[in-house]
Amino acid sequence: MKKNGFLVWHKVVIVVVCFAVAVVGFMIKLPPVFRDIDKEMHALFYFLAAALLNVLFAGTRLIRHVIIFGALYLFGMGIEYAQDYSNKFFRKRIHGHFDPEDIEWNLKGLAAFSLLWVLCVVVILIWRKGRTHSSKPL
Repeated sequence: MKKNGFLVWHKVVIVVVCFAVAVVGFMIKLPPVFRDIDKEMHALFYFLAAALLNVLFAGTRLIRHVIIFGALYLFGMGIEYAQDYSNKFFRKRIHGHFDPEDIEWNLKGLAAFSLLWVLCVVVILIWRKGRTHSSKPL
């Protein structure tokens, strides 16, 4: 079935590839040049991940947006725990440690996108309503 120009399986493949890359990216140490902007990168990643998932799957549907928000928040928490666990599992410091500030910045990115999403949905709904009223014969 085709939605938004993509077949559903295309969307799933896009998401799986993006999140596989994200997991690898989050599990390795950042190069020194990026360490000063680590928190901002967390917010940016979650903002962009929310944007991608909402464009592919939610559209203007609130419940889907909420599910995506929650899933990304849980994903962020899981990654933080996985980073901490990987250091113990491999007995070598692959990454940093569990950092509650990273989760806070993940949430900031999600909240920023949600604010933008709400504004866009309101504009879309107003525009659709205006089109419906203007197309009615007088």
